[in-house]
Amino acid sequence: MSITPGTLRAEMEARRASGRTFDLKESLSVLVPLCTEIGELHREGKALFVHPSAILYTGSAVSLLEDKAEALPVLPADRACIAPECRKGTPGDARATVFSIGSILYEMLTGGSVGPGMKRPTDVVPDLPAAFEMILGKALVADAKHRPADLAALAQALHNVAPGASVAPPPTDAGLDDGVEVDVAMSLIPPATATGGVAIPAAPRAPNIPGATAVAAAPAHDGPFPIAVVQAPQVRNANDPTQRLADLKAALESDPRPRYVVIKDGMDHGPFSAVEVLQQIATGNFTGDNPLRDSILNEEKFIKDWEQFAPYAEQAKLNRDIKQEKKNLEAVVVAERKGTQYKALIGVAVTLFLGAGFAGWLLSVRGSKKDDKEVQGDTVVAVEVDAGLGKGKSGPAGGGAIGGGGGGKYPVLGGGMSCEGARSKYIEDYSKDAPPDLSAGSFGNVLNRGNYLNSCSVPPSTEVSICAAIQNGRAVGVTVSTRPSNPGINSCVAGQVRALSFPAHPRLDVTTTTFAAN
Repeated sequence: MSITPGTLRAEMEARRASGRTFDLKESLSVLVPLCTEIGELHREGKALFVHPSAILYTGSAVSLLEDKAEALPVLPADRACIAPECRKGTPGDARATVFSIGSILYEMLTGGSVGPGMKRPTDVVPDLPAAFEMILGKALVADAKHRPADLAALAQALHNVAPGASVAPPPTDAGLDDGVEVDVAMSLIPPATATGGVAIPAAPRAPNIPGATAVAAAPAHDGPFPIAVVQAPQVRNANDPTQRLADLKAALESDPRPRYVVIKDGMDHGPFSAVEVLQQIATGNFTGDNPLRDSILNEEKFIKDWEQFAPYAEQAKLNRDIKQEKKNLEAVVVAERKGTQYKALIGVAVTLFLGAGFAGWLLSVRGSKKDDKEVQGDTVVAVEVDAGLGKGKSGPAGGGAIGGGGGGKYPVLGGGMSCEGARSKYIEDYSKDAPPDLSAGSFGNVLNRGNYLNSCSVPPSTEVSICAAIQNGRAVGVTVSTRPSNPGINSCVAGQVRALSFPAHPRLDVTTTTFAAN
């Protein structure tokens, strides 16, 4: 999006870059004759989009570039100068141009754009005449039905603020609000005092989202026509995101009106003031993907697309992500600690088992009467330790120790294996007299409850898949996988499943279950 040289927009951006703005006399010298020129075009029946990129400015000459005023502008600062009723692409009449002249005038003086979170002009330029705020307040009424429509009257009113600043416009007997019920309450201005001098309650303070520093609110203005305006950018902190958040916070606090409605789960929530919207964003009730409607501007778009609210939505999302990462890390640490404890206990048990076996063998040898006595049996069970987990390792049959039950012979597997390892080790000698297997439901009643997942602090966003090889009422082989992958949670859940009690049966049964992510 490029800026056309030789336009008022180019001059405004050049001054903004150097920290300068137009003064009141310069502004009126540009806009008073422009009102007269554009008023003639409207009387000829022309509808226009009036904005700084459509105004020729050479310092000595000012005029409207009609070809540029035929299309909706692209630059955000130019679009802020378009009347609300024209922002969907329909060029406007004189009533819309009154809004545009007011918006351009405000930006020339303050360097900021008209929109949500605006401050009054005198909060930015304290020496502005009180009459000027009254004129600008009427020009910036968002509702077209309650906005003046006479550009000649607007030119005359602005000229009267500083008669020596501009060439006098053609005389007119009409006043700025002649024949129009101007509703200043619909102006893009935060109220300062109620009628009769009774102060309106102060707006609540915006939440201190980490990353935004506190900025003192602008002093109250006791004039009768408060104007809501965006604070002029501070050049000294133009690239400081923390300062930008603080400036937005201070600006939004200046308007306590409940003008915003947020759409969530198909329902309207509100209306809220700007600060209340920020509070809801900070607590996570609203996110950048929720639509927000400004009831004064009659404009609706996602929170992440509103210049005034998007930075807060991004900061709040970043804070939520950091907290979630901390929770996930804590869960992994707890799971690893539990896993280490389980491994240590299993290691001690294996050591004791080996010691007892060796002692029994020694006593057997000493008590033998024949040195050449042969050890009977065709299977020897050896035990090895892999990372602290005991695993049964079979002899030639490859199926572990052989046990009896129900008329058949069944390999009895040791614990600590994976589900797939238990399945591959199990080789059964089937018998006609073997008792029937248990149903899948009998194991699912235990495994599908999922209460054991709570001990491992499994996040709701994690999918957990479990394969359990069950024999004689316990899980001799367990494999756990998660998506997204989390080794700590895998280890913790596997330990919990191994500790569960299942219906007992001598045969090996394999059951699987998956807990879907929310």
